[in-house]
Amino acid sequence: MYAYIGEIVNNLGGRPLMINGVPDHIHILSTLPRTVTIAKYQEEIKKNSSKWVKAQRPDLNLFAWQNGYAVFSVSSSRIGAVTNYIKKQKEHHKRLTFKEEVIRFLDEYDVEYDEKYLWD
Repeated sequence: MYAYIGEIVNNLGGRPLMINGVPDHIHILSTLPRTVTIAKYQEEIKKNSSKWVKAQRPDLNLFAWQNGYAVFSVSSSRIGAVTNYIKKQKEHHKRLTFKEEVIRFLDEYDVEYDEKYLWD
């Protein structure tokens, strides 16, 4: 699936740098094409990859991505560190749940949030 998502990113005009995940979420590190909004970018990735999953695995005909998403910019000087972090998702999530990861990240970077809006 990650290779397919990489092709979607390419087709949208982005450049996939690293894609990896665990059963409850994925991380996509890519460039963002200047002609596509963030909302449209994630919508197209979710829509097309969801169709692909269902075509590949009819037993997963109920597959769907969660409604929400998060987008963060990354300095070019941090691409290596972020790539390494994404590569090690399975190892990372043995110590920290997805929800713990999100809260920790938001707190670490002083992003204001109301937790009631984070999860659906």
